[in-house]
Amino acid sequence: MKRRSFFNTLFSANLGILLAGNPFTGIFKESKKDIFQKGTVSVDDNTVSFYLDKISSPMKIIHISDTHLWMDDDRGKTFLHYSRRMAGAYNTTKHFRTGADTDPVRSFEQVLELAVEKDADLIAMTGDIFSFPSEAAIEWVHEKVSNSGVPYLYIAGNHDWHYEGMEGSRKELRDIWTNKRLIPLYQGNDPMMAFYNINGLNILAIDNSTYEILPEQLEFFRENSKGDGPFILMMHIPLYAPGRPIGYGCGNPFWGAESDRLYELESRERWPEEGHTKVTMDFYDEVFSSDNLLGIFAGHVHRQSIDIVRGKPQFVAEANATGAYLEINFLPLNMANT
Repeated sequence: MKRRSFFNTLFSANLGILLAGNPFTGIFKESKKDIFQKGTVSVDDNTVSFYLDKISSPMKIIHISDTHLWMDDDRGKTFLHYSRRMAGAYNTTKHFRTGADTDPVRSFEQVLELAVEKDADLIAMTGDIFSFPSEAAIEWVHEKVSNSGVPYLYIAGNHDWHYEGMEGSRKELRDIWTNKRLIPLYQGNDPMMAFYNINGLNILAIDNSTYEILPEQLEFFRENSKGDGPFILMMHIPLYAPGRPIGYGCGNPFWGAESDRLYELESRERWPEEGHTKVTMDFYDEVFSSDNLLGIFAGHVHRQSIDIVRGKPQFVAEANATGAYLEINFLPLNMANT
């Protein structure tokens, strides 16, 4: 079945039943207490709807990833050697629904207009909003989202801070360009990890744009995933799901130098021979063991997908460069049949 046809078909799973059902032993991990014991999540095209007894009032998030804005100005002339390839990568795109010509600027503006029209509670930007850390593009986005009047969050993707061919490790370059350019988008929050509470729903935003998790991020997750409240996790790179390609690279046991086919094209440091750190693998295990995790939302691979790992759903958004987005609704369970 083609991907688009699949998402035009209503997908619905009562995860409380899935977690308890013996036929799924070895695929779904049974939990002593699980947020989905009274609840359902469904997907219809690019709309994700949670119906939960833990939610008292409706809430809506518009989730975008991978806009790949390439706009620049005279301030970027010094960096043309590093930005040239990505500056020409997404000038014109095809709209994810109509197939008509569009572009990242128009796509971003249209989704902001949609968020305002639908009275969204949050715009969640999960990385690669930029093709490189252009001052012009970052300032433009900051102005647009600030003027929209809709609360927003931002976490970086691997392109947001990367000038191709520039010397430095992934961590060094992320630190440099986060602090020099991207910092206004974090609204005073820690760029590596932030906690948000929107109408009683907890949101954890963690930067995994180097494919790795830092020790302090693991501790942050442990501390903020405790308690009885439901939460969602937002990152740029999806967590490993069996059967998915290497792009689902956070916690992927096959990630490493041998599987890195793009480091020369992207003019960057090659992934390490030894693969992921123990901290990253511990993070992976703890995420999928969290009782109150409603779902993970990511981008990076430019294709919409759903995976259920140990009973926890992971939703990946198609690239906003094509106009795509996810509309995520959180609704009281008693509204499921209204």
